[in-house]
Amino acid sequence: MTGARELRDDAQAFEEQARRILQRASELDLMIATAESCTGGLLASLFTDIEGHSGCFERGFVTYSEAAKCELLGVEPIVLRRHGAVSETVALAMAEGALAHSHAGLVAAITGFAGASGEDDEAGLVHIAVLRRDHPPHTRECHFGARERAEVRHLALAATLDMLEDVLAEE
Repeated sequence: MTGARELRDDAQAFEEQARRILQRASELDLMIATAESCTGGLLASLFTDIEGHSGCFERGFVTYSEAAKCELLGVEPIVLRRHGAVSETVALAMAEGALAHSHAGLVAAITGFAGASGEDDEAGLVHIAVLRRDHPPHTRECHFGARERAEVRHLALAATLDMLEDVLAEE
């Protein structure tokens, strides 16, 4: 279980990492967009909290339901039926949709099971996709296990921030 102190410590580390990401994106003249499901807008909120560099954040899509993924990001319903909402394929489709429906050059998409899931679903399974325009996609499958909802969401946030930093370091 994650205690209040640990979450506060994470918040400070998340803020510092987000600041580095936004600074690097600014240097590369890149706008960032997010497409979030299980994190419910945590990443977008973090980026908008960073004074001085939040202008690099273009928009965030919170697409918790399958309908929202289809309507806002253009994820095809057949993709959701074939692969399930929590899959690498859907994470990539969310990232592609965020790129297509924004002015961003860099997007991060997160989908997963942060809390209780269905009988056949793996608790704590999260898929992340980071996509930079005209670059190959990066994906990660995370198995955080049956943890508290807030902990899975924070672990997904941390993994996404790490991926964004890695992609921006490739330049």
